[in-house]
Amino acid sequence: MSVPYHGGALDKAIAEFGGERSNWLDLSTGINPHVYPLAATSMKALHRLPEQADLDHMLDAARQAYAIHEKLSIVAAPGTQALIELLPRLLPGKTATIVAPASGTYREHANCCEKAGRAVREVTDPDQVDDDEQLVILVRPNNPDGSVVGRDALLTLARRLHGKGGHLIVDEAFCDCTPGDSLAGEAIPGVIILKSFGKFFGLAGLRLGFAICPPDLAAQIADRFGPWAISGPAIEAGIAAYGDGNWIATMRKQLAQESDELAVVLENSGLEIVGRNGLFVLARHHQSDEIFRELAIRHILVRPFPDRPGLLRFGLPGSEFGRVRLKQALHEIGQQLP
Repeated sequence: MSVPYHGGALDKAIAEFGGERSNWLDLSTGINPHVYPLAATSMKALHRLPEQADLDHMLDAARQAYAIHEKLSIVAAPGTQALIELLPRLLPGKTATIVAPASGTYREHANCCEKAGRAVREVTDPDQVDDDEQLVILVRPNNPDGSVVGRDALLTLARRLHGKGGHLIVDEAFCDCTPGDSLAGEAIPGVIILKSFGKFFGLAGLRLGFAICPPDLAAQIADRFGPWAISGPAIEAGIAAYGDGNWIATMRKQLAQESDELAVVLENSGLEIVGRNGLFVLARHHQSDEIFRELAIRHILVRPFPDRPGLLRFGLPGSEFGRVRLKQALHEIGQQLP
């Protein structure tokens, strides 16, 4: 079992290509470059153990922001990754099926299922899931291409699984940009929805994520993490950010515009757009390895896919300066490629 490659490893890029961290343009992640403007963390959040009342306040704010169905519970975790690690161990069954398009999907789901001792199978369509499968996982919108599996196909799959005691995990880590695609407002039997705080709010370092699921499973998850699993600063950040509806609405529009602008830059530079989301654009080029390296030489880091040659994912530059820098770099590279 190989360790999945991820974006965001700027330290490794600096070690190989040199330069100072402040001079790099890191486009290798799908994290919002526009960080939610938090006030200074209070000394209470740092000095005292997190209190249940504050955690409940944060969960209520998240419930409202995600428009969660009244029959579902929401439970917090120290990052969505912690839930991806836990659920294959907590849920019944010895196998798992990952539904992913040809461009692939977030590799940690398969990796964590394998670490939990499950045999993993990957299919491209929900209809291809075996009738006796107990655990199915898909990312919606998908990472890295932003594709969205149709609601009817999901409902059909969920009913089929639930009829035999199975579960469907829907990872909505990138759904904040398109809330209309979320399933959080529906109580679909057997479905577990994962939500990420850090990507949309640009605060990935706080490590905060959620599972939206039936109350009995939420209780099991909370029990596994134990008391004080969510830090005081993360709770404070969640209360502030989820309660700021104006910022959320404005940011959704801004990210959509910036994603459009990034796609234009890439297309005009000779790359084919494969898919996109408000936080990234996936492109294809037959010389993707050379483009990745030449960008890195210019201290611009993007996300390659060693198991899917030809693909590169670009996060948002976050500023006109960054966008122009990327445009100029791609123009230079295009001039020198054979």
